Amino acid sequence: MDEFSGPRQRLIATLKKQGITDERVLAAIAAVPRERFVPDHLRTKAYDNVALPIGQEQTISQPYIVAIMSQMLRLSGNEKVLEVGTGSGYQTAILSRLCRTVVSVERLPSLSQSAAIQLRELGCANVELHVGDGTLGWQPSAPFDAILVTAGAPDVPSPVYNQLRLGGRLVIPVGDEESQELQVIEKHKTGPQISDVGTCRFVKLIGDAGWEVDDGLQNSEG
Repeated sequence: MDEFSGPRQRLIATLKKQGITDERVLAAIAAVPRERFVPDHLRTKAYDNVALPIGQEQTISQPYIVAIMSQMLRLSGNEKVLEVGTGSGYQTAILSRLCRTVVSVERLPSLSQSAAIQLRELGCANVELHVGDGTLGWQPSAPFDAILVTAGAPDVPSPVYNQLRLGGRLVIPVGDEESQELQVIEKHKTGPQISDVGTCRFVKLIGDAGWEVDDGLQNSEG
């Protein structure tokens, strides 16, 4: 038992009430220490079901959002997953417990470096971190069985969708700067099958196939 065991258990109970039913997702969230991915002065809020700032005008996603997006991927444990937007590395750590390999791309080198330290210390050996434009995916490792995008896009980036294998699933928030629709997109020979899950609000997905850089800020969430 540690100082966060109580808050962690309460968070899991809350997520169950909010409709998270995938036991593997719940187990991953129970196992990954979210306090490791937030600034020291916010550690007491690590298991609040809210997004928290992590510096550089970025955030670590709300646990419910991490859980529902992970659940929507329907991972069995043998997939190769692309994550667009490493951010803090928290979502990356969750995915590492749910699939065979995670390839995560982050635009901001400092965020990628910080995430790498935490993921290495937690023993997440099945994670590859890269610095680059995530809206272009990561072609050297394509195709992917599943893709998760952790920032809001004006449209589904074609390079990312094209790197999804047939039968694969892409989870992405799509919309304007203020509000997005969380979508699950399945790739079929006949074209994409799109399901809307609900409204959400993410930082902007910056890149050649996303939003343009605004005032020099390049946003990520994870």
